[in-house]
Amino acid sequence: MESLGRQMYAGGPRALLPGTEGSETRLLPAQKGGLHADVVERNGDVVVTADLIPGVEKKNITLDLINPHALEISCERKDEKTEEKEGYYLRERSFGSVTRVIPLPKPVTAKGASATFKNGVLEVHLKRATAESQGKISIA
Repeated sequence: MESLGRQMYAGGPRALLPGTEGSETRLLPAQKGGLHADVVERNGDVVVTADLIPGVEKKNITLDLINPHALEISCERKDEKTEEKEGYYLRERSFGSVTRVIPLPKPVTAKGASATFKNGVLEVHLKRATAESQGKISIA
């Protein structure tokens, strides 16, 4: 399987999380071929909108609020065919997984969060929190 640009940071993908002791508070932007996202505050919620890999199915997306200031989005695109056939002139379509940690401007909670996925676009609505909170978020 070919990687689709998994974000790598010194010390692993969670090393540069906002709100963690002894680490920087900025994250690297998406790299070419990676997962690109927008973060905005709307009606008291923090809304993350991300363009995922074409061909990804909802069941292959994982959302994890790893601390109140960081949302981890992971997705995987699996190769539909297990055998290689001769006759390819060009094969550029990639299969594999990508993970990105998105920094959030305000502390949020997984409680009351919602997510939708349509036409390759993921939209996650997170409620602001006052206490630390972690958890998985399901996609509607």
